[in-house]
Amino acid sequence: MLKNNTAKNEDAEVMALKALGFLASDEERLVRFLDVTGLSPQAIRQQASQASFLGGVLDYLLADQTLLFMFAESEDLQPTRIEAARRKLPGAHHDL
Repeated sequence: MLKNNTAKNEDAEVMALKALGFLASDEERLVRFLDVTGLSPQAIRQQASQASFLGGVLDYLLADQTLLFMFAESEDLQPTRIEAARRKLPGAHHDL
């Protein structure tokens, strides 16, 4: 069971990294993300491997329905899969 949970957590992290890439792929989206979070590009690079940070990236998408649907479409995912992935990462609110 632990192996299966680890794989699910890794899948959630991969999805969050793709979400971060999605944000970074558009200057306007990236600037807004930086402004809202107060992070610098250097801080993002330093924290991108941390599961708790990646959970925050998914939180950011989930808080903006337009971004959520754009990312989901770009990855050919249902938005509910993004919500499920978020629950697998640290700091999740289990009422998502």
